[in-house]
Amino acid sequence: MLVPLAAALALSLAAGAPAKAAKPGKARAKAATEPAFVAVIDPGHGGEADGARSPIGEKEKDVALDLALRISRRLKALGAKVVLTRTGDLSVPLVNRAAIATALRADLFVSVHLNSMPTAEQRRRYSGIETYFLSADATDSRASAVAARENADRLAGEPVPDPSDAVAGILTSLEDAAALQASSRLAYAIHERLVASLEAEDHGVKQAPFYVLAGARMPAVLLEVGFISNEAEAAKLRTRAYREKIADAVAEGISAFRGETRRASR
Repeated sequence: MLVPLAAALALSLAAGAPAKAAKPGKARAKAATEPAFVAVIDPGHGGEADGARSPIGEKEKDVALDLALRISRRLKALGAKVVLTRTGDLSVPLVNRAAIATALRADLFVSVHLNSMPTAEQRRRYSGIETYFLSADATDSRASAVAARENADRLAGEPVPDPSDAVAGILTSLEDAAALQASSRLAYAIHERLVASLEAEDHGVKQAPFYVLAGARMPAVLLEVGFISNEAEAAKLRTRAYREKIADAVAEGISAFRGETRRASR
């Protein structure tokens, strides 16, 4: 079942809502409850969209949700208000995911996914980390293939877009080039820490036309935190310790990005 934007936003707000604000006149108490920043974490897929599968049948949507919850806990420890686009096995339209972040005036948007390869030989060989931010044009053929796979949820379960709404028009939904530049910096900050912490193969930071990032009016990235189709990497992703390392690295990257942004604004 697809969740309308209003319902998805209500569900997400309920899941990520902070404690009630202090009463008027208690400025100090109110200030103490103000979040350091607002982050929207998007567990990829959900509902009828399972995403990729591991060699033993584990679903990307389930692993992505678990990772998003772990990342959320890390960010809350940093003083953030965190909202998840889904907190259960729900179908949330791709267009609604960034819209939730925009409606909340979030400081950043992170979509969590797992990678996959189509052939047996490629599944055996490919492992590691890829990180993406939005562009109308893909960095290379590999980036184009990943975007096509992740965009398939929209094609399968959402209304067909207006034919005149070309993919090249995605960038018009961003607020100037500043949002694109910030997304690039956020992508590199998280990617570098994921690769180092996990000692994973580095497939780089790339650009591609991901519908889930379109409409985001803040720094927005899509993480492919491992190849669930690779037997060895799927085994690592199955463990609590490895998932904790992923969550730590993502939170550290976000913290580093925010520190860099604050210094640049002085």
